[in-house]
Amino acid sequence: MSEQNKNTPLVEVKDLKQYFDISTGFFQTKPLKAVDGVSFSINRGETLGLVGESGCGKTTVGRTLLNLYKPTSGEIWYDGKLIKTKADIKELRKKATMVFQDPYSSLNPRMTVADIIAEPLDVHGLYNTKEERREKILQLMDYVGLNSEHASRYAHEFSGGQRQRIGIARSLAVNPEFMVCDEPVSALDVSIQAQIINMFDELQDELGLTYLFIAHDLLVVRHISDRIAVMYLGKMVELADAGEIYEHPLHPYAKALMSAVPIPDPKIARANQRIALEGDIPSPLKAPSGCPFRTRCIYATEQCAMETPEFKEVSKGHFVACHRVAEIN
Repeated sequence: MSEQNKNTPLVEVKDLKQYFDISTGFFQTKPLKAVDGVSFSINRGETLGLVGESGCGKTTVGRTLLNLYKPTSGEIWYDGKLIKTKADIKELRKKATMVFQDPYSSLNPRMTVADIIAEPLDVHGLYNTKEERREKILQLMDYVGLNSEHASRYAHEFSGGQRQRIGIARSLAVNPEFMVCDEPVSALDVSIQAQIINMFDELQDELGLTYLFIAHDLLVVRHISDRIAVMYLGKMVELADAGEIYEHPLHPYAKALMSAVPIPDPKIARANQRIALEGDIPSPLKAPSGCPFRTRCIYATEQCAMETPEFKEVSKGHFVACHRVAEIN
């Protein structure tokens, strides 16, 4: 892949908002701000890791990006084109796919492996003959390390890791350029996780894929990502190169997250001070005013309660949303 291609955004998200109306009784509703003004871009051939606690809006970002949820507001650009109409969304679905978190519930138990993998081929009419369909299925199974004799079996006959491979083969069926991977290894044993992560790496090299990789396991994200974005309560609080965010996190929340990552060297691990966060993550229905993290932040001031910090670039490629970023680092 040429350097020029590598530095052109394939996906751009501008001020994306996704609110869900939640019933509060007596015909009243209140907006739950699952994603609240998120902006980022992903270059061709790059992996952007998206991390944060459960409930921070990571999965909603991925699903809204592919228009599985209709965005409340904001813009999604794909390959320089604004995704707006139904025709745009249909076109996007041929180029961008999703790998779901749970390999147990995302596969239809009544369909054979061959039919599961071929579903996108059937929907988009990507073959001319039955023979071509079968050849494509076998090629996809080969990509993800499944044998041809698996084709006539059912999903319940497979282990979790094999089921996730079936799900990945299905996602590759439309020959996509971009994949949203929604916690694709969190339901798997640790030994299987490494195999699946390595497979994602190999597929990226072989097929030139671009990934948005959503996870809460920071070691997994570090291994696969070029850049990492940290989310908290629907907002993005930090974004930087993977190495930079691990070595020099600037936002108080990112610092706490990175301090919890296990270190294999016992001497360094003992010297490493873990930052314990006070309190629980607030409900998105009752999000704090100003900075969403202020209720758990030891550096919070009155300004943090009054104004939402701007998500701005503090050094080349390093973005942070914090009023006091210069003072605390």
